Amino acid sequence: MLKFHNTLSGQVEEFRPLNEGEVRMYYCGPTVWDYGHIGNFRSAIYTDLLSRYLRYKGYRVTHVMNITDIEDRIIALSQKNGVTIDEYTAKYIEALWEDFDALGCARPDIVPRATRHIPEMVSLIERLEERGHAYRSDDSVYYRINSFPDYGKLSKINFAGNIVGASERVDTDKYDKEDARDFALWKGAESPDEPAWDTPLGRGRPGWHIECSAMSMKYLGETFDIHAGGIDLVFPHHENEIAQSEGATGRQFARYWIHYEHLKVNGESMSKSKGNYYTFRDVRERGFSPVAVRYFLFSVPYRKQLNFTFDALRGAEKTVEGLRDFRLRLKETRTEPGLNPTLHETTERALKDFEAGLDDDLNTSVALASLHNLARDVNTAIDHHAVREDNKREILNLLDRINTVLNIFEDEPSAMLDAEVQSLINERQEARRRRDFARADEIRDQLATRGITLEDTKDGVRWKRR
Repeated sequence: MLKFHNTLSGQVEEFRPLNEGEVRMYYCGPTVWDYGHIGNFRSAIYTDLLSRYLRYKGYRVTHVMNITDIEDRIIALSQKNGVTIDEYTAKYIEALWEDFDALGCARPDIVPRATRHIPEMVSLIERLEERGHAYRSDDSVYYRINSFPDYGKLSKINFAGNIVGASERVDTDKYDKEDARDFALWKGAESPDEPAWDTPLGRGRPGWHIECSAMSMKYLGETFDIHAGGIDLVFPHHENEIAQSEGATGRQFARYWIHYEHLKVNGESMSKSKGNYYTFRDVRERGFSPVAVRYFLFSVPYRKQLNFTFDALRGAEKTVEGLRDFRLRLKETRTEPGLNPTLHETTERALKDFEAGLDDDLNTSVALASLHNLARDVNTAIDHHAVREDNKREILNLLDRINTVLNIFEDEPSAMLDAEVQSLINERQEARRRRDFARADEIRDQLATRGITLEDTKDGVRWKRR
């Protein structure tokens, strides 16, 4: 039984999709004004894991992630650099996919961009006007919060009184509004130089919140299964999405809301002013592998805050290296025909524990513990020559299955070796047989400069990339 903590109900609930065997999910993606920071990627990696696990369980998944490519920072920075917003954001969209690929995230099925969906946003705003949820003022259009009695049902905030300033993303009283709490659906252009669109609403651009309502409903329908995003988006962004979407359709918007907790850096909130703001690229430039970053970012369950330190990341690097060494050691282990029943039971228990952990609100701590316990027990069995041919096949198949979700094991090392490197390894082995240890050490050092480490074992030479 797959269960999630649903922010809407405040409870852990059994997951039952709207249509049996099919999951439609939406993840609030990045605003492409800069390179993605590690906090952004904690959310992205967890959404990737969620999507992968749903597919692992046999669901047909439609995964939508938006890209916000129009907002105040993008406008200001594009104008400062003397380029269009498309020209400005192109660099960061390309970087986003490079980082996604490096971190082992499968690309979402559909990736709508805000600037490509202006007509859908305008149409949705017009529907809200028709139903009395929106009004025009000073060339802008606002959502009338008092018209939606359920406002606040996601965040559980008491909205009595004035809430201006409750969040830095609340649209402040820049224009004339009926109520200070009302938020902008459409912002009238203030200057001829400002990026804007000519629409039946006037010349202007969309508010941040309307973008996700329009794009998610276009690709997933008026009601869909899962809406995911960072905990900081609960209010006002996701609260406003509900008000807009349900105000326009009269139907439930998203059925399950999943929110990822904050990432701290050395126990503090990440901030450029504090000097503890790191993009994924910053971390990679310090020599850490993307797979270690991936492992670290999902090593703590998503509803718990994660404290990022470079010492912790070094620990993740060693952990991933140990798991890969275990898998390689098992592959290279010579086995006899047959099945060790005890090891078979160990393998079955590992699978059961892995799935039980992820079924329980994506508890990655339990899921990862099952993998580490398996590695410990199998390594012990290898030491005692207790692994049989059927066990080896079964365990390797299990690791492949687990990896469809975790994606921490790369392709076979042998497939990555080019002819020259393989030739050097063979030459070193021959030098050792001739007892020419000086040449053998020279080759080891030469390979080390290429990031390849050799290890001599009783079963032969093993190697790995650093």
